[in-house]
Amino acid sequence: QVQLVESGGGLVQPGESLTLSCAASGSIFSIHAMGWYRQLPGKERDLVALIRNGGYTNYADSVKGRFTISEINAKNTISLQMNNLKPEDTAVYYCYALLRSLWDTSPNNYWGQGTQVTVSS
Repeated sequence: QVQLVESGGGLVQPGESLTLSCAASGSIFSIHAMGWYRQLPGKERDLVALIRNGGYTNYADSVKGRFTISEINAKNTISLQMNNLKPEDTAVYYCYALLRSLWDTSPNNYWGQGTQVTVSS
């Protein structure tokens, strides 16, 4: 089994910062990419930030310059530093991993359970 466990969500005021963390554990053979998506009720899940093997990163245009994704080497853990948060950043944030478990024949998509981020005054 593979688990993605998120932590760090909560309620903050506009302009404040928050850090999300996600740890992948279990029967992992290889990790190809990890990242964060977010979703509002009734909306599609959208990419926020992604980090691939070699440290290559992608960000949604709406978070560039405010959010930073990073990995903790050899620990299958990533973090998302979110600065200057805005009300429109409010959403459920899901950890994502493209990885191959010991039982996969090719990499598959895995998701965490989601953590709520609310930005409100």
